[in-house]
Amino acid sequence: MNFGPIEYTVARLDGDYAYLQQVNQPQQELKCVARALLPPEISEGTELHYEMMEYTIRTS
Repeated sequence: MNFGPIEYTVARLDGDYAYLQQVNQPQQELKCVARALLPPEISEGTELHYEMMEYTIRTS
């Protein structure tokens, strides 16, 4: 299991799930994650930081 850090972009929202695109490996399949595990204010295009099983909105 990879505990990060990994950077993602929210590619698509579909009901209770979000599909995340890994920033540094865009050719990989989208990762499906339950929206309950993500910050509530996400939208398509939001950049996320994943580390130690926690997703946070990425700040520049």
